[in-house]
Amino acid sequence: MKILIINGPNLNMLGIREPDIYGRKTYDDLVEMIKEHCYKVSVEADFKQSNHEGDIVDMIQQAYYDKVDGIVINPGAYTHTSVAILDALKATGIPTVEVHISKVDEREAFRQISYVSYYAKKTITGKGFDGYIEAVDFLVNG
Repeated sequence: MKILIINGPNLNMLGIREPDIYGRKTYDDLVEMIKEHCYKVSVEADFKQSNHEGDIVDMIQQAYYDKVDGIVINPGAYTHTSVAILDALKATGIPTVEVHISKVDEREAFRQISYVSYYAKKTITGKGFDGYIEAVDFLVNG
């Protein structure tokens, strides 16, 4: 099984950005943790991160041509603004799980809107880095 893990804007700043919300572990720590888990469950994982909406749309579209079996996406702030990312996910038809490290439903009102959730088979929030592991397992187990 092939899974693409996409992280949106500012996720590259993990460990620096608002550590009281996101913790002190870095983006590299996150990637390493997911890689280790994917190895254990025989999943081929590819990791992408971008601060640019169009790049994320391109990543999703390329996943279709690369025959990716599932997408785990943390769209960051684009969660609340990007119809383009939603449309790209819908266009590919690839099973997708949306992940958020923080409990977005307990934060600012504007964070209550998730365009990606209109397509995602599951949304996982507030479980920190472990949310990504849950997302991988959800895709693996169908």
